[in-house]
Amino acid sequence: MEKHQLGQTDMNVTRLGVGLSEIGRGTEKERASEVLNLALDGGINFLDTSACYGSSEELVGYAVSNRRDEYYLATKAGHVAGGYEGEAWTAKTISDSIKRSLKRMKTEYVDLIQLHSCGVEVLERGEAIEAVQRAKQEGKTRYIGYSGDNDAALWAVESGLFDTLQTSFNLVEQKARFELFDKAKEKGMGVIIKRPIANGAWGAEQSPSDYAKTYFERAKQMREQGEVPEAPDNRILLALGFTFAHDAVDVAIVGTKTPKYMRSNIDMVNNDLPISDAAVAALHKRFEKVGRDWEQQT
Repeated sequence: MEKHQLGQTDMNVTRLGVGLSEIGRGTEKERASEVLNLALDGGINFLDTSACYGSSEELVGYAVSNRRDEYYLATKAGHVAGGYEGEAWTAKTISDSIKRSLKRMKTEYVDLIQLHSCGVEVLERGEAIEAVQRAKQEGKTRYIGYSGDNDAALWAVESGLFDTLQTSFNLVEQKARFELFDKAKEKGMGVIIKRPIANGAWGAEQSPSDYAKTYFERAKQMREQGEVPEAPDNRILLALGFTFAHDAVDVAIVGTKTPKYMRSNIDMVNNDLPISDAAVAALHKRFEKVGRDWEQQT
């Protein structure tokens, strides 16, 4: 599987990673173990979770902590989650969250701690950033990053304080290629993409979920311009291929709780990419025509 160096870190990551938000919502232990071990067996080496993704951190600890040297592990902190009582974005909440994450995932350290979608005002206050910097000094994480979109993502990039940026990007969510990618690379940041297949909205007969409604409406507007030239028949392959067509993307995290879809994702990345340049160019043009004012979905 193709790999990219994640910015100026020492992490050589597979371009396909696993996002663990979905698996943390009610997935049985054995099913989660099958999915996560399939990912590692298929060559994926980047797992991304969060303290607020339900049971996902516990499932990582249960399923693959015995294979800890085979993957890079990223999590997020800042929100009040998991029955914790406190105030979001304080140093104490972040510190306690990181300690809890390490215990849940049965590891002494993570490779990356990310502040999870806080706004500019939180970043400017500085307490949250100092908390993750302290975790790095204490050896609880090797690198620190910011996960978010729009003005806060731009602030995080321009600050020069973070090793990585995780942000939304896909065929109906292209703002990052105008405002974030070049700046992040200039700062030496690794770029992690969330929502790389647009929540499955492209080509769906109806919105796949409430969460995907905005993407579904955007896709309808872009598809009204006709067939995408040289597009693959598989709509998920089109979406994934579009995201990977951008060299600024170091790793794109795709989530699933289904072994069949994990196998399919790995197979597509290994055997069906890249997609046609003509398809990518057409999607660029369509977005520029109708979507230049669309804000990234947070």
